[in-house]
Amino acid sequence: MTTMIDQIRAARPMRSFAIGFALSAACIAGAQHLAAQAIASHDTKGPVNYAADRIELQDKQKRVVLSGDVDITQGDLRMQAARTTVAYSDQGSLRIQRIDATGGVRVTRGSESARGNAAVYDFNRKIITMIGNVTLKRGTDTLTGGRLVIDLNSGVSSVDGSASGAAQANGRVSGTFQVDTGN
Repeated sequence: MTTMIDQIRAARPMRSFAIGFALSAACIAGAQHLAAQAIASHDTKGPVNYAADRIELQDKQKRVVLSGDVDITQGDLRMQAARTTVAYSDQGSLRIQRIDATGGVRVTRGSESARGNAAVYDFNRKIITMIGNVTLKRGTDTLTGGRLVIDLNSGVSSVDGSASGAAQANGRVSGTFQVDTGN
């Protein structure tokens, strides 16, 4: 006949495994959360500089189309793409509302970079959204998915697999995190 103490002892290895698994999952989730912290801590109030092979001002539509090796910087945040459309408002001074980028979009800041098929930098909401074959790298850690949303206000970033053109046919996020080997 087993006693309650015997049942607790028998359950100990399973409980230890469950606690270890939960801690590992929490560490991985924390690493996914931290993955875009450098980009997410960006100051959104700085001036925006740009360069491109061709610039077309569409004044009536209140937008500027940049094409050919587009390079846009704001402080230490850099966006590169084949083509961008910059929407602005004109109320005495020009204010950028959003940047839509397509064609091999890359956003970098420090040692962190994100790549995708297209991106939108919404200046009013202070959010960068990248879609299609998204890859987020920080050092040697990598996350891939269908969509990346970087909230520059809160510093929270998320990757999910639910965008058209996702690299993963099953619509899931995947990644690789390096483990400290203690050397």
